[in-house]
Amino acid sequence: MGYARKRCVHVDLGLPKCDAVNSVCIGGNRFIPVKLMDVAGLIPGAHMGRGLGNKFLDDLRRADVFLLVVDASGSTNEEGVPVEPGTYDPVEEVRFVIDEIDRWMYQSVRSDWERFTRLVQMGAVKDPLDAFAQRVSGFGITRGQVEQALASLKVDPAELTKLGDDDLFKLIQALRRMTKPMVIVANKVDIPGAEKNIQRLASSFPGTPVIPTSALAETLLKRLAKQGVVSYVPGDPEFKVVSRPQDQRTLRALEMIGELFEKFGGTGVVQSINAALFDVLKLIAVYPVEDANRYTDRQGRGLPDVLLVPSGITARELAYRVHTELGDTFLYAINARTKQRVGATYRLQDNDVIKIVAAAARG
Repeated sequence: MGYARKRCVHVDLGLPKCDAVNSVCIGGNRFIPVKLMDVAGLIPGAHMGRGLGNKFLDDLRRADVFLLVVDASGSTNEEGVPVEPGTYDPVEEVRFVIDEIDRWMYQSVRSDWERFTRLVQMGAVKDPLDAFAQRVSGFGITRGQVEQALASLKVDPAELTKLGDDDLFKLIQALRRMTKPMVIVANKVDIPGAEKNIQRLASSFPGTPVIPTSALAETLLKRLAKQGVVSYVPGDPEFKVVSRPQDQRTLRALEMIGELFEKFGGTGVVQSINAALFDVLKLIAVYPVEDANRYTDRQGRGLPDVLLVPSGITARELAYRVHTELGDTFLYAINARTKQRVGATYRLQDNDVIKIVAAAARG
């Protein structure tokens, strides 16, 4: 599990505290758990089954967004072998990873493309577009996204089965960009020479967030916080030394981390998760409650749960996420912040506190 960090709504509501249940609230910040998959390393030729490529690529089917952790210092090559810092290009690493994913998806579709197009020509497929969408649904791709990708390439849906290899590959690339977005986690910024590579990564992959990161700094700060040496909450833009360490090694490490914070405003670990969820996936936080006046659940706990949901989700869709029966028997909802009644089609806003009102279930 990883944690996204967001200002807790109890602060905005002027409440002294909340009673977080499905998450954690520290100093007015809500830490919301999210599932992370640490997949097997990817090496060139993975789409052909080299190394643990099949395992890695199959894991990607279930992902909503990729955190592509890259060695920004250039001290690890494409095979994962440590090399002299600066001797490997992280831009090339990102390119080969993206290319491996594209080729794996392409091969999956291309493997029986001739058979598919032949069935279409014979009239055995009633709706070619729908049939193609079914073929790529295993990647989490919908028919609407296929239509959108074809439109971006200026391809008439009726011409889908006439695509040659090059154009089919371009379609797969468009679908991957649309359904498997990425955040580049530029790790090891604590090593000299990494900073210039961060700028190169940003210019080489416009539109993809590049987050300067030091997993080492995050690990050290958490360890020193447990020891009482520093005061630090993950994702903070600063830390405070509360008990000056005696050993020079720790002092030098703190100086290094201090310089990182001045340059980048944090370790980048929580920032990377936040970028993936809030900037790329455009998720919002919603707090379902039972009592719209006290912001509590049935047990009297204040703002116990927070859900991360897609921007634009409706009140009824939220009800289904809470419980299927609530969605089926939905009557209306109450915006607890405004005390206004809202209907099934009301589109939720970030940090909404919502009470779902439903009809009594029939026995």
